[in-house]
Amino acid sequence: MPHIERTVHVGWDGNLARGAGTLDGESGALARLPFSLPSRIGDPGGKTSPEELLAAAHGGCITMSLAGELTSVEAPPGRLEVACTIVMDEVEGQGHQIVGSRVEIVARVDGVDDATLQAAVERADAGCPFSQLLKRAGAAVTVTARRA
Repeated sequence: MPHIERTVHVGWDGNLARGAGTLDGESGALARLPFSLPSRIGDPGGKTSPEELLAAAHGGCITMSLAGELTSVEAPPGRLEVACTIVMDEVEGQGHQIVGSRVEIVARVDGVDDATLQAAVERADAGCPFSQLLKRAGAAVTVTARRA
C-alpha cells in the first residue's frame, strides 16, 4: 500500500462549553461537519464528535480489511453490516481516555463456514491499521462476527 496522507481542517469559535466547530476534509466528503462539547458528551443533536469519527474510521477500515480477507479465500461478501462503538471513560490519574472499541459484524457471505469466517475476521483485525493503533494505545478491541 502506498504512503497515505489525509487532511481535515478544523475551525472552532468560542469557549469549550458553549463553542462549536466545523470539520472540512480536503477530499470534500466532509464539508462543514459540525461538532461541539454537548455533541461529544450528551445528545448529539445532529452534530458529530471525535469519538464518532474514530468509530467511523475503525469501522470502515476493518470492513474493508474483512472484504479483502474474504475475497482472498474466494468468498467475496455479498454484504457486510458493521457497527463500531468507541468507548471513552475516565481513567484514574489520566483523565478521559479511549478505552475500547467494539466491532460487531453481520456478514452475508456464501461458500464459507463459520470457522472460515472467524479466521478471516481475525486476519482482518490483525491487518486493520486502526485496530492496531487502538491496541497499541492500550484500548480493548473486540471484534465479533456472525453470518446473516
